[in-house]
Amino acid sequence: MKKVILSLMVGAFLIAQPIHTSAQNETPATEQVGESTENASEAAEEAAPETTIEAETEPVKEEGSQFLKEKFIEGDPRFMALVLLTLILGLAIAIERIITLFLSTINTKKFVNEVESILVSQGVEAAKTKCRNTKGPIASIFYQGLDRVDEGIENVEKSVVSYGSVKVGELEKGLVWVSLFIALAPMLGFMGTVIGMIQAFDDIEREGDISPALVARGIKLALITTVGGLVVAIILQIFYNLILSKIDSISNEMEDASISLVDMLIKNKIVK
Repeated sequence: MKKVILSLMVGAFLIAQPIHTSAQNETPATEQVGESTENASEAAEEAAPETTIEAETEPVKEEGSQFLKEKFIEGDPRFMALVLLTLILGLAIAIERIITLFLSTINTKKFVNEVESILVSQGVEAAKTKCRNTKGPIASIFYQGLDRVDEGIENVEKSVVSYGSVKVGELEKGLVWVSLFIALAPMLGFMGTVIGMIQAFDDIEREGDISPALVARGIKLALITTVGGLVVAIILQIFYNLILSKIDSISNEMEDASISLVDMLIKNKIVK
């Protein structure tokens, strides 16, 4: 009996040993399959965001213009069109002024030295020709001063001062309209807001119920016109200040050049 039991135990041990060995051999394969699956999933996750980003790039580019179009329509085109018109007209005048002012700018110091050199070596008429062929208000002031050298230094000074005032007025031409549009754009926006609020209350009265969604929609649409007007005013104000700064710079150069002209005429004994 003991031999039978011992034989059964030995047989069971021999049978269990191959099964355990095969299980150990199969475990790495399972782990390799698991690792390969995890690597594949990680690679897919790394590739997925890039694909998503590439797919979302074009919609983001279109989102800005589409957003502006939607807000323009939501803000009531009747008032938003007026606000947009003030922006277009204001920018047109401002850009024209900026181009004119920058084209009128010259190297003042170089110009004064050239005029003085020509005045001493070639005379008044040659200096006047140089001023006539040079662009900008400073050259025009020099021409007016040289044109009156025969009338005495006092008349030269009066001519330079008077003509300088005229040229400053020409530089400021059109700024009154830019200033008007800066004030008008927010007013149009506020008017659209007030009318939009009235329409919102009319909707509440017609529905007979103060619904949060109804009130929120009406207020949002009303405030869009105010935002549009304020944005237009801010943009035009920046251009307006830029133009004023440039005009102040040119005016200071004109005053310095006028003093240099008078000193030049007295120093070289062109006029008494």
